[in-house]
Amino acid sequence: MNTPHRKIIHIDMDAFYASVALRDRPELQGKPVVVAWDAPRSVICAASYEARRYGLRSAMAVTTAKRLCPQAVYVAPDFDRYRAISAHIHGIFRRYTPHIEPLSLDEAYLDVSGYDGPLPYARDIARAIRADIAAETGLTASAGIAPNKFLAKIASDWRKPNGQFVIAPSQVLPFLAQLPVGKIPGVGKVTERKMQQLGWHTVGQLAQAERAQLVLHFGRWGHRLYDLARGQDSRPVQSRHERQQLSTEITLPEDESLHRIERHLPALAADVAAHLRRKQLSGSCITLKLKSADFHTLTRSQTFSAPLEGESALLQAARPLLQRFPDLPQGYRLIGLGVSHFATAAQLPLWESVP
Repeated sequence: MNTPHRKIIHIDMDAFYASVALRDRPELQGKPVVVAWDAPRSVICAASYEARRYGLRSAMAVTTAKRLCPQAVYVAPDFDRYRAISAHIHGIFRRYTPHIEPLSLDEAYLDVSGYDGPLPYARDIARAIRADIAAETGLTASAGIAPNKFLAKIASDWRKPNGQFVIAPSQVLPFLAQLPVGKIPGVGKVTERKMQQLGWHTVGQLAQAERAQLVLHFGRWGHRLYDLARGQDSRPVQSRHERQQLSTEITLPEDESLHRIERHLPALAADVAAHLRRKQLSGSCITLKLKSADFHTLTRSQTFSAPLEGESALLQAARPLLQRFPDLPQGYRLIGLGVSHFATAAQLPLWESVP
């Protein structure tokens, strides 16, 4: 018996934070707008499409952005506003399906396989959702429609901004045959160069490799690459994330060595413990996050057999994790502490910052 194809939609808001700023301040239309705190050690949260023409992008240092585009207009982030708009958009999603997997405030997967409304095709559902978003929020969204999450995410980027693209089941292999390997989610510049050195420039070429060959070069991820190169992705759309996490982080005024960064742990543990008490939560997994001076993010985690209760327990669990990080010569610019695997169920973003 043939398994019916799923109908997955990936909705991705177009330059979400920057678009909110442009909507609320029409006088900025047509100007390169950057959402970031205008401070020497800040990084860009979002850049308008006009700003992107100058090479500005998310996570870029503000100092670099000012060098590339001195005329850019800086708008401070307003995360309360973004969360409120995101909640409205998720309300629109629920009109069409209960199967919604948020990835962030501005993107989500929707499984519309069981939709029984008046719209005959998934592409019509995606078009209706995008129209509702535009009419009710004044913002635009792009959509990808495909038989699985991997392909839907690629498709949503195909006709940005304010467009949509369909990859039908019969089109999967022809579409992947010419797709550059760098378009695979998770393949960064370093991995892309390695693949090209091995002779794999397109996903179609990657699909010719044996599973053992991919595992040899990419470790366990090679198994997933083997499947993705063939358009296979069985991950369901999950309405609840298993890896929920509550966290806090500090951007340091200047880069610090691994030894000096330890002095920030007590304050982080106190913040997280206080927020856990307010939420009436306790978790058994602790994660320490460091960002290097050149903006590489490293994390180390440890899961315990029982929930970590209180500031002292969090601090005792965090200190050994710090010893598992490399003592980089250039130091670190950010430290964060998070707790997950909650004993009490709650809906939380993957990395929610403590106010």
